[in-house]
Amino acid sequence: MKSAYVFLADGFEDVEAVTPIDYLRRAGIETVAVGVTGITVRSSHQVSIVCDASLDSLKSAPFPDLIVFPGGMKGAENLASSVSLRDFTARFFAAKKHVGAICAAPAVVLGAWGHLSGRIWTCYPGCEGSLDVRPSGARVVTDGNLTTARGPGAAEEFSLELIGIICGREKSAEVAAGILARPFGNESAT
Repeated sequence: MKSAYVFLADGFEDVEAVTPIDYLRRAGIETVAVGVTGITVRSSHQVSIVCDASLDSLKSAPFPDLIVFPGGMKGAENLASSVSLRDFTARFFAAKKHVGAICAAPAVVLGAWGHLSGRIWTCYPGCEGSLDVRPSGARVVTDGNLTTARGPGAAEEFSLELIGIICGREKSAEVAAGILARPFGNESAT
């Protein structure tokens, strides 16, 4: 069975965390909500979530197929301040596993840790700050083993892209049909 960790820290953006958790689970991916700042974390909109595991409890577990970093500026800053998570992520990238990050997380977390150099990526406008590398303006970008997305409005596309990468396009299309998702690129209301 395919597996994923979604890292949560106080201040995470609700939609960017819950959408990937929900959609990945719909695809049959064993998805673990991992608390980085505690087992219970509070979103940027004051929604509390009890995580499935803490980062410390997973240190000796085998790597999942995918890790996901939701945004929310404060949540991303809290993720970026975790030395344990930084070290885990460096080992994960070295193992050539797939990483997803959305909104502030690509720049604030992965950029701060040096994982964006030479990559095509995207983030919430303005979050790139003083990084030497510049983001694409696309809503969702996959470059090798890294998928990034702009923000809450792209959470569905981001999640379906991750499913396509981990489980195949057929499974992604199946989940999309089950949730009545609009086809990507279709901005019409009809």
